[in-house]
Amino acid sequence: MDTPAVTALIEDAAAAPSLHNAQPWTFRFHRDSGNLRLHADLERALPETDPHDRGLHLSCGAALFNLRVAAVASGREPVVRLLPDDSDPTLLAEVDLTGRAASDDPLAVFGPAIRRRHTSRCPFLEDDIPVVLRDGLCVAADLEGARLVFPHAWHVQSVLDLVHDAECQEAWDPGVRDETVQWVRTEPSGGEGPAPDGIPAEALGPGQWGATSPVRDLTAGRPVAGRGWAPFEKHPHIALLGTAYDRPVDWLRAGQALERVWLQATVDGLVASLTSQPLEWPELRWAVRDPNSAMAHVQMVIRLGYGPTGHPTPRRPLDEVLDIL
Repeated sequence: MDTPAVTALIEDAAAAPSLHNAQPWTFRFHRDSGNLRLHADLERALPETDPHDRGLHLSCGAALFNLRVAAVASGREPVVRLLPDDSDPTLLAEVDLTGRAASDDPLAVFGPAIRRRHTSRCPFLEDDIPVVLRDGLCVAADLEGARLVFPHAWHVQSVLDLVHDAECQEAWDPGVRDETVQWVRTEPSGGEGPAPDGIPAEALGPGQWGATSPVRDLTAGRPVAGRGWAPFEKHPHIALLGTAYDRPVDWLRAGQALERVWLQATVDGLVASLTSQPLEWPELRWAVRDPNSAMAHVQMVIRLGYGPTGHPTPRRPLDEVLDIL
């Protein structure tokens, strides 16, 4: 593969979502072997919000799925090994790109959706999501070794309550507050030298009247110029993404499943936002699980629906995330 081809793959991979848009990944392409390696960038870990690096692995798993999609779209078959070297815990995946992809590989359909997928922190419509689309999202998770569950209304309310409990805990934790302030901007982006990471003010969406939707208020009590307020949907559509086990390899699989579900939702005309707040507190995480489900470990809470597309967030320069050896 030549440099432009590798660069194109990483541009798509790095468009993945990540906690606070920290983008905690780097890639190394080895010309002699045709292998691309995904590493965790521990300098971009969030020790207060994500002390066990579970969210970091989810984020890198999402980037890995984007890489697989981009590879197939370019005619290459990505052969992935997760956690290939026990002596190097930062090496999360190795991808062999020497083979040719099948012409009918189903991953190709997701290529155009990579750049259209954005977190939407805006109010959604109250419209129901058709059963056929819900079933398709569940299949998308299954194909990546995870499970997606749409809980009943009573458990949705329980999840909302847990989100608000987590918000209260965050408000009293100075470490979490300071970390949020570090990554979330309250001034519009633009001007000279805009930040290449974090969440810009224009991506925060309006403040929420009431507490009916699990949209994380990332402002940590700081004012945001020009930000208005709005009522959100009263009956949000919530899905729980989870795995049978809770190891780093499961987090990587969950991250790939999360991105596959999100890209499928984008293809289907849906928008989404993520809520991990109650999952970041051990005393709350166990209660997020749907007792009617066999899912053992919830890895992400996903809000889905119809509404405005979210605002794009910035990306790190490629020379910071890609080495070609």
